[in-house]
Amino acid sequence: MASTLILGFDPHTVPGLDGNGLRALLDEELARFAAHGIEASMALIKPDDTAESTVVAALTERAWDVVVIGGGIRKPEPLLTFFELVVNLVRRHAPGAAIAFNTSGGDSVESARRWL
Repeated sequence: MASTLILGFDPHTVPGLDGNGLRALLDEELARFAAHGIEASMALIKPDDTAESTVVAALTERAWDVVVIGGGIRKPEPLLTFFELVVNLVRRHAPGAAIAFNTSGGDSVESARRWL
């Protein structure tokens, strides 16, 4: 069975977001992976000094076919250096995984399927 890891910020740690609402959307997206026969896991990252270790732990949990990096990490320009860190951690700790990017929490399945 194909496997996908989704990396994104913990929605409860992002100011101005409805953390519960976004978490519900993310859980629905995980269910969609199962409906497509794809095993998926999500690593929700807190924007603090635990971020790097959280990402590395998730990446090394198993061999992933695809790692989806969420738009919350990728899009805000002030987070460019964090985005670079995440991409390089994926490259280093999951070298066999394709890297995919979603546009929102609701299209991670389509992002992963492009590379499966």
